Amino acid sequence: MQWLAGQFELSRHANGRNLRPMEGLRGFAVFLVFLVHYATLISPWASPGSKLAGVLDIVHAMGNAGVDLFFVLSGYLIYGSLIARPQPFLPFMWRRVVRIYPAFCAVFALYLALSFLRPEDSKIPSAPLAAAIYVLQNFLLLPGLFSIKPIITVAWSLSYEMFYYIAMPFVIGALGLRRRSSAVRVALFAVAATAIAGYCLLHDGHVRLIMFIGGILLHEALRKPPVEAPHSSASLFLLAGALAMTTLPIPGAAGYTAKIVTLFFVFPVVCYTCLLAPRAWLTRAFCWTPLRWLGNMSYSYYLMHGLGLKFGFLVLARVMPHAAHESVFAAVVLPVMFVLTLLPSAALFLLVERPFSLATPVKQGGQVLPQQMQA
Repeated sequence: MQWLAGQFELSRHANGRNLRPMEGLRGFAVFLVFLVHYATLISPWASPGSKLAGVLDIVHAMGNAGVDLFFVLSGYLIYGSLIARPQPFLPFMWRRVVRIYPAFCAVFALYLALSFLRPEDSKIPSAPLAAAIYVLQNFLLLPGLFSIKPIITVAWSLSYEMFYYIAMPFVIGALGLRRRSSAVRVALFAVAATAIAGYCLLHDGHVRLIMFIGGILLHEALRKPPVEAPHSSASLFLLAGALAMTTLPIPGAAGYTAKIVTLFFVFPVVCYTCLLAPRAWLTRAFCWTPLRWLGNMSYSYYLMHGLGLKFGFLVLARVMPHAAHESVFAAVVLPVMFVLTLLPSAALFLLVERPFSLATPVKQGGQVLPQQMQA
């Protein structure tokens, strides 16, 4: 246990605020993402129209919200760092590149190798020039904001992250936000979120960008908390309700935007409780050590778990192509597959992400922070 703590424990206190529950929130977010891909890959064992098929649809819809929670947490951390002090743009972006690219490059190289070894599963075009352009587009993290199919399925979200990293320093500088009051900043970002959501409501678009604004508003709320943190039970009720709403069959851009807007309001409230009320039972739940350790390696897990799941289900299809009791079978397989995904993800974290992206500490306000907590 002591060895594991030495490898996976990254908690620090920053600016007097305990970030341990944020690690747990990351762990919860990445587990939701796991459920999306688990529900997809186990679906061949579910009979069409069966109870299990219905449950998998629900799990898949709820799991998609995990990425939105990541966006809120990124919005909170990056904005908090940038608004606190001026930072030269190039060194700031270099820190973001160092944070993202080592683990991404390792997994990207693995996916390219598998594309050549298993051409039937490859997404790379056969024509050399088209293949080179497609690989370069993926390496530059363009899929997501642009209509490009990602080689690494989950890597679409990294284009959102990079856009936020690039845009936020310019927004803060151009609008002089450090000189403005918190009330003015809140008003400006609230208007921006409303405009984005309104446009997407009518025309479709990248409505999930408002989740970063949710993190920005969370940071502003925590600077001088205007109200006490909601009780844990209330926050959990809101969280369950927001996740349940993601499963509603509301069609079109309006329905999708309504679901994202609901998450936009609820996720910051849950985070507000966890970061403002350290003794609340919900905060303590998110401080559970295994959940925090999963959160600490969540980026590696996010990138790698899909390959672990794919391998596990390829083996399972050969060993047990059919299941007599579908629901029991799915319930038993879930923890097995989750453990299976932990192994390659932990290897990526320990061999690549931690030494190359998290090893260099920086000082901020007298505190030493790992790069996971840096902007």
